[in-house]
Amino acid sequence: MLDQYSRNIDYIRISVTDRCNLRCVYCMPQTCKTYLGQEELLTYDEIVKLAGIYRSLGIKNVKLTGGEPLVREHVDELIFRLKEECGMEKVTLTTNGILLEQQLDGLVKAGLDGVNISLDTLNPEHYNSLTGGCHVDRNPSDGNLEAVLRGMRKAQKQAGISVKVNCVLMHQTREELLALAELAKDGVNVRFIELMPIGQGKEKHTLKEAEVKHILSETYGTIRPCEEKLGSGPAHYRKIDGFEGKIGFISAISHKFCSGCNRVRMTADGFLKPCLQYETGMDLRTLLRDGVSDAELKAQIETIITQKPKCHHFGEMNEPEQTEHRGMSEIGG
Repeated sequence: MLDQYSRNIDYIRISVTDRCNLRCVYCMPQTCKTYLGQEELLTYDEIVKLAGIYRSLGIKNVKLTGGEPLVREHVDELIFRLKEECGMEKVTLTTNGILLEQQLDGLVKAGLDGVNISLDTLNPEHYNSLTGGCHVDRNPSDGNLEAVLRGMRKAQKQAGISVKVNCVLMHQTREELLALAELAKDGVNVRFIELMPIGQGKEKHTLKEAEVKHILSETYGTIRPCEEKLGSGPAHYRKIDGFEGKIGFISAISHKFCSGCNRVRMTADGFLKPCLQYETGMDLRTLLRDGVSDAELKAQIETIITQKPKCHHFGEMNEPEQTEHRGMSEIGG
């Protein structure tokens, strides 16, 4: 469907939980956090019902997020239902990768089309400091980073599954950035993402796209634009000679892409957000549980999406009214 600025909104990020088995410094408060209660989360039946309405409005691609989506049970069943019952063309998932190895077979069988693995460094000490150093479920003697890499390698071997690594730019060293870029030699698409000034990310120093491009160019020579469309989101890609995978950039701060934004978000408790920066939107959970008709739900959702703001104002001197105050783990990453 088209919003008021004639952007085609065909992609939704659906959070299934605000819980996570890590505590990344830019995503989740480092102090005690209160999570949503089970009754506050949308049930899978409710998610599927809303997803069917989204599909009828022209939204065809879904990204499942969290928190960490794989800490919620039976995510594979939700993926299957989104594909089979709602007719979604593509269902992908963003994960920190810790539980990916043990759950991947079921996810693929359910119809998962791709997985994005959040991985900000390959340096074990820095990884632990960024992520809070939590233990791997069911195997506390194992390192989180090793579990993530095993899950990534297993996903690479799955036919038909797109595998991407997402690195949020903070204060990584040149060596750390190059080590991540090297993953693209074996076919993984590596994306460098400028940190959004949301929640815990507001006060963090962050590298920008131009700095990373400079490091890559100094090391590998010319990095050429890639015209091929990869995925449903705002990333733009570069090619490096000898690399099977591509290097991508998602640069909301230095390369504002609002004019082509095609996404909306739904939080784990059912709040539909047309733009990441603003806390405005609609509480769909209450409407669902109050017994509002499908026709009225569709009309309300269509109104919210149509009124999607023209652009965000991250990095500007004065914050706009109704700026989002929740953290990334609470609004779906």
